[in-house]
Amino acid sequence: MRDERILILDFGGQYDQLIARRVREQHVYCELRPCTVSMEEIKAFGPAGIIFTGGPHSVYEEGAPTVDPKVFQLGVPILGICYGCQLLARLLGGEVVPAQSDGAREYGKTETEFQVGSPLFRGLPTRSVVWMSHGDYISRLPGGFRALARSEACPCAAMGDEERRFYGVQFHPEVRHTEEGTAVLRNFLFEVCALRGDWRMESFRASAVSALRKQIGEGRVLLALSGGVDSSVCAALLDEAVGEKLTCVFVDHGLLRKNEGDEVEAAFAGRKLDFIRVDAGERFLRRLKGVRQPEEKRKRIGEEFIRVFEEESRKLGTIEFLAQGTIYPDVIESGAGSAAVIKSHHNVGGLPAEVGFKGILEPLRSLFKDEVRLLGRELGLPESLVSRQPFPGPGLAIRILGAVTAEKLTILREADAVFREEMAAAGLTGAAGQYFAALTNLRSVGVKGDGRSYERAVALRAVSTEDFMTADWARLPWELLDRVSSRIVNEVPGVNRVFYDVTSKPPATVEYE
Repeated sequence: MRDERILILDFGGQYDQLIARRVREQHVYCELRPCTVSMEEIKAFGPAGIIFTGGPHSVYEEGAPTVDPKVFQLGVPILGICYGCQLLARLLGGEVVPAQSDGAREYGKTETEFQVGSPLFRGLPTRSVVWMSHGDYISRLPGGFRALARSEACPCAAMGDEERRFYGVQFHPEVRHTEEGTAVLRNFLFEVCALRGDWRMESFRASAVSALRKQIGEGRVLLALSGGVDSSVCAALLDEAVGEKLTCVFVDHGLLRKNEGDEVEAAFAGRKLDFIRVDAGERFLRRLKGVRQPEEKRKRIGEEFIRVFEEESRKLGTIEFLAQGTIYPDVIESGAGSAAVIKSHHNVGGLPAEVGFKGILEPLRSLFKDEVRLLGRELGLPESLVSRQPFPGPGLAIRILGAVTAEKLTILREADAVFREEMAAAGLTGAAGQYFAALTNLRSVGVKGDGRSYERAVALRAVSTEDFMTADWARLPWELLDRVSSRIVNEVPGVNRVFYDVTSKPPATVEYE
């Protein structure tokens, strides 16, 4: 089977991860790499095509991100998106200038006319709505290029050199607001790059198992098992690869939801995995004492996890590898490529510099959440486990704003349990990709039992999402929210107010810290 790969060069755009999602949806493997990646690494990756992402800069600014011009000598198709389109034009001899009037700038939904005779727009309607976000425009095309699309304000909304298979679009095909965006990307992959789209989860499973066996050899592996989707799928994959060489350690850090530690242990009790539970709640709480900053919380939790795993490893004898259920969104949000650090995931940016293992294994590192679920089904895991609600590694620590205390943990556990119980009773567990309660820093005046109260406020969060890279707040029934609010303020001591979060991602993240 031919190895089909698309390389996405990241110039810092806000939608970069969506490009990767859209390419993967077409059963084509791709990776997001920084635009500063060396030509040696690009050649080693062996791309069948390259995509330049958007970005916040202007190509004519001093210090604006660029790419090694030798990339144009590789003989593979290239698609530039927004900033990537302008960079393509500038590096190949065209001219990009700032728009001289607001009318020449384009932001938001824009009707655009396509040259449907081009391979990039083949099969599309001649006019459609796209999502524009640019203040610069291409004033002169490079040699060999022709305009392939136009809008009222932009005479070159897309361009192409069909002989060299270089294309650029001024709009963002990766966002859903671009009506034919998926078709444009599909045309680039199949009409321009001539790919087959044969990347499937069964092929990933086979290659991952083979790679793990080769890397681990005769060594032994300790898996950081949380009981969540990612680490559970990682456990099943490693079990298939190395079997008895695997030991799964579940660290109960005292930051889990109500009864969750016992539920995780019960879920793996009937399996043949070597399962060890470590009760470490008190030591994690000590490490978090007085810590208020989210990044510091994540880093301390990440370091403490490693220390616990090192201690357990010494008890077990020689353990060469530590395995984690790191997935692609963890890597991206922790600052992959040219992207900003949104939050340091405890298992990526939160790891200490010194780790007492020969190596770290992250076999799911290139997969998005929905792809992890597909792999879990491929590996035969039960649907109850594969479809489980996501839960962050740092647990309730990042759902408590400010310092973490035992009292706050008790309040949050009870409030979250009420929310989850009512969602289940209403038959709405599938109505949101993730839902939970968070404890805010707010205290407010209220009335309880005919007396004044000055207590805490709980925020409820529920989101709908395809990939957890973007999310929309879930429109839950008001009757449900009324029941949840009433139960929380009446049943959970220390709470007198409940909010419902109606913020999407972006600008928010799914979690609070």
